[in-house]
Amino acid sequence: MTDQIATDSHPAPGATDPVKAATTRMRAAGQSETAISAFVSALERVQAGIATLIPSSTLEPAPDVPRLEDLPEVDPRTALERVAVIRLNGGLATSMGLTQPKSLLEAREGHTFLDLIVGQILALRARCDVPLPLVLMDSDVTREPTLAALAAHPQIATAHLAPDFLQSLVPKLDERTLLPARWPAAPELEWCPPGHGDVYASLIGSGMLDSLLDNGFRYAMIANSDNLGAVVDPRIAAHLAREEIPFLMEVVRGTAADRKGGHIARRRSDGHLILRETAQTPPEDLDSFTEYRRWRYYNTNSLWLDLEALAAGYAKADGGLELPVIVNRKTVDPRDPGSTPVLQLESAMGAAIGSFEGARVLEVPRTRFAPVKTTDDLLLLRSDAYRLTDELMVEPASGPANLPFIELDKRHFGMIDAFERRFPAGPPSLKDAERFVVSGDVSFGSGVVIAGHVVLAADGEPRHIADNTLLSG
Repeated sequence: MTDQIATDSHPAPGATDPVKAATTRMRAAGQSETAISAFVSALERVQAGIATLIPSSTLEPAPDVPRLEDLPEVDPRTALERVAVIRLNGGLATSMGLTQPKSLLEAREGHTFLDLIVGQILALRARCDVPLPLVLMDSDVTREPTLAALAAHPQIATAHLAPDFLQSLVPKLDERTLLPARWPAAPELEWCPPGHGDVYASLIGSGMLDSLLDNGFRYAMIANSDNLGAVVDPRIAAHLAREEIPFLMEVVRGTAADRKGGHIARRRSDGHLILRETAQTPPEDLDSFTEYRRWRYYNTNSLWLDLEALAAGYAKADGGLELPVIVNRKTVDPRDPGSTPVLQLESAMGAAIGSFEGARVLEVPRTRFAPVKTTDDLLLLRSDAYRLTDELMVEPASGPANLPFIELDKRHFGMIDAFERRFPAGPPSLKDAERFVVSGDVSFGSGVVIAGHVVLAADGEPRHIADNTLLSG
């Protein structure tokens, strides 16, 4: 099924060609030729009406895949001596009301996400005697504050390697004409990031890929900065080298919580594994999309990459990896529903699984997949349901099967400022909780303990839970 885009195929006389207009704007904004080529490829496919939706009828569930716990133990120094870590750090998490990089938010015990990532890598360096560089993919809005925070950790620097590279920016497109959208009231709203799939073009266009290869690094683990469970595992690095795997995606077994996440499937036409996201699913297949027991394996957004294979793939493709296009329909000013309707062309990082011959997936424990996307996740991470190891690894205190379900009222807890005000003394104890649901305006004193199944409600009036209260159910 083709995702039909209502556009003018041939702009009126005097109008600018969409491809030329986008190319001119991106070049004037200083975007790399690699990023421009990637965007032009996506735009041309949309112009041509090539299908951007993936019907369930064209897919079948992925076969059984290897598990991390079945991989053999290896010498960590040998496995990791040519590995680099790339963390995606371009977001502000505005959905949580943040105005700073998400990685600079306190994760727990006074440590930010960035502090813990740095600490984890330094501990691995010391234990395994490897260089293990940390490289961030920043955006224009995250670069300055992140590099300032990174300066507090001078020992993380790696000689001859920059600490970061910039992700690309692409123009939002007028939905009717596919020309770059204009919004003079706030020109910055005319641009958007092209999704995490941009990491490949940005690695190349920034020169970071060449720099890593020139400094002797062959492999990279790529993960989001909000997932503290995504630590480097020598067994996976050795697995890549031993099996000559160019691209590997970490996946978890699906649960009800994953129903809207991106899942792995096998394409019936050629047997290739692909990643399908919600935005790539036809409306009539949305029920099928949520059948997590059928699709089984879900993307963690933690990937392992053979950097030489990436360089070779770009050289062979003469224009880059042709990742599936995700078409998001929005307005140029997301806060103004009456502003110009636009298309944002994006790609998923994991979608590159279809671009590498011999790409693999690996089932990992859910402890490696603990992203913080909402204040529900943040409360759990900060609570005693988790603990910090001596190497600053974040682990469930009583095992992953015992982590409670958390659901906080979005109106009163969804934004970080409101969330902090309602937990002024920190999170309640959740290590013995199974389910914790809060609706309405509820605030909490110190020493509150949640045990079992607890549902709290504030009916109309604000409600305060006093210090040292035990709530059980």
